Amino acid sequence: MSDSALRKTPVIWPLIGLALLVVLNAVMNPAFLRITLLGGHVYGVPVDILVQGSRTMLLALGMTLVIATGGVDLSVGSVVAISGAVCAILLQGGTALAVTLAAAVGAGVFAGAINGVLVARIGIQPIVATLILMVAGRGIAQLIVGGQVIIIASPRFEFLATGFVFGLPFAPLLVGLLFFATHLFLRRTAAGLFVEAVGDNETASRFAGLAAARVKALAYVFCGACAGLSGALTAANIRAADAYGAGANAELDAIFAVVVGGTALTGGRFSILGSFLGALLIQTLTTTMYNVGVPPAVAPMPKALLIIAVSLLQSERFRGWIAGVRTRKRRAIA
Repeated sequence: MSDSALRKTPVIWPLIGLALLVVLNAVMNPAFLRITLLGGHVYGVPVDILVQGSRTMLLALGMTLVIATGGVDLSVGSVVAISGAVCAILLQGGTALAVTLAAAVGAGVFAGAINGVLVARIGIQPIVATLILMVAGRGIAQLIVGGQVIIIASPRFEFLATGFVFGLPFAPLLVGLLFFATHLFLRRTAAGLFVEAVGDNETASRFAGLAAARVKALAYVFCGACAGLSGALTAANIRAADAYGAGANAELDAIFAVVVGGTALTGGRFSILGSFLGALLIQTLTTTMYNVGVPPAVAPMPKALLIIAVSLLQSERFRGWIAGVRTRKRRAIA
């Protein structure tokens, strides 16, 4: 594939990385790709990867728009904890599931709105503005649950993370639907162009008549909403509200997924599909490390190496340097 074609299809690199991991796992464990049908439901390692990775995919979806505007949101992990705490308190009090989910997403929207105001209206640097909520959010979640891990006993709520629809797991279906709807909205309307314009050159877009501050603020609101829903899925998965552990380091996985998927941290052009594949790649790597017995304390290192490798392959300068080295070697041999 030519270099120009690679620039037009940056998702090829996470796809290659994902394919290599799948082949590696299939060689080590032939049952890795086996999918079984039991009680009308599908089970298997690939299904588990989709289920466990759905929460990172959801965070990556919101993070994609924030990064595309030239920002970053470090608070999504804390928002996950806040949202889970809200779900636990409301369900414990007998609140209806629909109201509970609306409150969880609403908490994320409110957090995103705070970040949006600090970044887009007040002009605080995104990494500083979101770091405030990243630090304070854990404390807020602890206050909501009173410093306790609250057990959630609600089969309907647990269905969000463990349920099946037509034999398929519900969580990946829900996240996949949100990805598809977001992609259609951004690419079939001018919204995606607005986001890219603000990320490429905020000053120029503002002079062109675009409400740049509003676009940036709405990106953070959407990111907060995704984090709120991810918090509900996390609480449903562990059947508890863990204000300390829920969403820990989730912001890093979300940023990694977006960057690996081909969206530059400098903003501008973005890829929803790339972020989806990036999140899937990271979850597959995590599952691989568990399967080979990599200790949790060492697990971040292989993940970092993978991120570096894919990022280097996406770099035109690095690929040009490699091509130059190969050319010089051929000349030397000739």
